[in-house]
Amino acid sequence: MSKQNTSPLRNMSLSMLAQVIFWSRWLQAPLYLGLIVAQAVYVYHFMAELSHLVAAAAKIGETEIMLIVLGLIDVVMIANLLIMVIIGGYETFVSRLNIKEHPDQPEWLSHVNAATMKIKLSMALIGISSIHLLKTFINAGQMAEATIKWQVIIHITFIASAMAMAYTDRIMTKTLIDAHGQAESDH
Repeated sequence: MSKQNTSPLRNMSLSMLAQVIFWSRWLQAPLYLGLIVAQAVYVYHFMAELSHLVAAAAKIGETEIMLIVLGLIDVVMIANLLIMVIIGGYETFVSRLNIKEHPDQPEWLSHVNAATMKIKLSMALIGISSIHLLKTFINAGQMAEATIKWQVIIHITFIASAMAMAYTDRIMTKTLIDAHGQAESDH
């Protein structure tokens, strides 16, 4: 008799626990808002560097201009990375953005999931690392040899990690497709 009385109570408790766990995803929303603030800081940094470039354009050489422009490109790539994390992460882990018919919706957002986010983020990191490495090579005369070697090693590590993630994603996707095909043929 007591089992009948506790069963609805237990079900209600489990349902409430499930609701709290599901609601907890909203705890990530302030993190994404913080990344928007970081994005604003990068915009400020970009504008400060751009104004420095314009103001000093007549007084600086081609190499320094190239280094400043590479720094600007680096800021843009980091800003792109932030946008991918903010929009993609929010859409994947918190809530739908409901912008299906918006003309400015990024193309990649329609098929975003945790696996594609990881691959896109790793590709963005490789791009950022490439810019840093190019800046290092341009400025190699002023850099320690050990610093250059470590930057190359880190860059190669980013590339190897991205390839491993892409390969793992490919295996998982193929496994799911094969399993789905097998399940359909069983019916």
